[in-house]
Amino acid sequence: MRTSLALAVSAALVAGTALGLAPAAQAAETGIRFVDIAGEGGTVLKANVVTPAGAGASARLPLIVLPTSWAMPQIEYLAQARKLADSGYIVVSYNSRGFWQSGGEIETAGPKDIADASKVIDWALANTPADAGHVGMAGVSYGAGISLLTAAHDPRVKAVAALSGWADLIESIYSGRTQHLQAAALLGGAGYLTGRPGPELKEILGDFLSSNLDKEDEMIAWGRKRSPVTYLDRINANGAAIMLGNAWGDTIFPPNQYASFYEKLTGPKRLEFRPGDHATAEATGLFGLPNDTWTNAHRWFDRHLKGIDNGIDREQPVQLKSRSTDGYEGYPDWKSVHANQRKFDLDGTQRVWVNVDSGANGGITLLTNLLDQFLRTPPTVSVPLLPRAFAGVWQSERYDTPQRVRGTAKVHTTVTSTKESGTLVAYLYDVGPLGVGKLVSNAPYTFHGKTPGKPFAVDLELFSTAYDVPAGHRLALVVDTVDPLYIEHNPTGAQLTFSSPSADPSYVSVPLREK
Repeated sequence: MRTSLALAVSAALVAGTALGLAPAAQAAETGIRFVDIAGEGGTVLKANVVTPAGAGASARLPLIVLPTSWAMPQIEYLAQARKLADSGYIVVSYNSRGFWQSGGEIETAGPKDIADASKVIDWALANTPADAGHVGMAGVSYGAGISLLTAAHDPRVKAVAALSGWADLIESIYSGRTQHLQAAALLGGAGYLTGRPGPELKEILGDFLSSNLDKEDEMIAWGRKRSPVTYLDRINANGAAIMLGNAWGDTIFPPNQYASFYEKLTGPKRLEFRPGDHATAEATGLFGLPNDTWTNAHRWFDRHLKGIDNGIDREQPVQLKSRSTDGYEGYPDWKSVHANQRKFDLDGTQRVWVNVDSGANGGITLLTNLLDQFLRTPPTVSVPLLPRAFAGVWQSERYDTPQRVRGTAKVHTTVTSTKESGTLVAYLYDVGPLGVGKLVSNAPYTFHGKTPGKPFAVDLELFSTAYDVPAGHRLALVVDTVDPLYIEHNPTGAQLTFSSPSADPSYVSVPLREK
C-alpha cells in the first residue's frame, strides 16, 4: 500500500505541474489570478480565478466554483477552468481547507468545508463580475462531495456536476458492514502526505482501520453527517440541477450509492457511468484533453446556468457505457436498467474454511480497473482450479446468446457460521469454455452477533456494472473469505456453510439488457 500511495500522490503532483505550465503562459489572455479567500473562521483558502477575456466590471456572467479533490493542489482544474472561461464563465477554484497551502485542518467535507464553499461564492460575487442568480459547482471526488453538500445548504447553487464523488459515505467505504481497507488507507495516507488531518479525522481513521466496533455507531454518525443523501430533502427543496458521473469500477466510491441517490432526486438530473476506477473517467480532461465526462458537464452548465437549448435535457437522463463495448446506452431512469432479471440457482450445500485467500479477489485500488478501462483486462481466475475448501462455487448453464449485464446483481443465500462473526466476499465471473473467469463484479459482507450453528439469510448487492458475457460462456458465483481490498472479521478456525433451504432457495439475480 505504501508503494501504491507514493505512486498515486506522485501522479497527482505531476498532473498538477503539467496543468500549471500552459495556463500560466497565457495568463494575460485568459485573466488568471491567484488569490487568497477568507473561508469559515477566517481560514485562508488558496484559490485561482479565471475570467473570460475582455469581461468588464459591469458584466454579469455565470459563476462556477470548483473545490479541489482530496490531496490535489489548487491548479488541478486550470485546464477545465480555461475552457469554461473561454465559453463565458467566471471560474473560481480553491484548495480545500487542510490541504497544501490552504489553512486549517482536514474536515472531510464537514460543516466548515460547506461554509467555506459559501464563503468562496460570497467572495466571487463581491470581487468578480459574477451573477448571483447563476451559480454552479463542480468537482472530482472530494470536490464532488463538497459540491453536493453545498447544494443542500446554499440555495444560490443552481447546478452541480459531481464527478466520481459520493452521496453516501458509509455505503462507499463501509458497504456490507465491511471496511474497504485499501480505499481508506489510500485516502488517509494521502491526507497525511499533502495536508493536516484534524483530531476528529485521526480518531475516526484509527478506529475504522483497527476495527473498533465499540465506536461503530460514532463512525456511522460521523459519515452520515458528511453524506449528501442525509440532506436529500434540502437538495430537492433547493432544486439544483444535479449531474452525477462515476466509473463502474470505482473502488473508493462504488457506483451503487450514486445510483440510489439519483433515483431519489426530484429536480433536473442526469446519471452517467463509464468504465474505470476512481476519477479515471475524468482524468484526461484535467489535462485539457477531449473527455466525454467534462464535455457533458459543460453542456449541463450551459443548459442550466445559461439557458442554452443544447438538447442535453432531451436525452435519456441515464447514460451507460459498457466495459465490453464502445458507445453509450440511454435509459429513462435507473430502475429501467434492472427491468429484465434472470436468476440462476445456488443449489446444494457448500462449506468453506475462513482466513485463506482462494485466489478470487477484486484487484488493487486504482490500478486494476484502470487497466480494465483501457485494455479490457479484468482480474481473472481459473474457476475449475479454485480450492473448494476455501471457496464456494456455483455456475449457471451455458448461454446460447450474449448476456448483457446492466446494473446491480443480487445474491440471496443462507449462511451458517461456527462463530458469531465473519466476513465473506462474493464474486460474479464470466467463465469461458476453458474455465477462465473474468471478474464481472464483487462485494463484501460482514456479520456480527450471530448464534453459532444457527442459519441466517444473507442478501447482498454486488457493485453495479455493465458487462457483456459472450455466447457460449456461463456465469459463476464464487464466495470466499479474504480479499486484500477489505478488512475481514473471520475468527481463526471458523467455517461457513452455504445452503439453499427448500422454503427459501438461494440464487443470484442478474439484470440484463434485452436488446
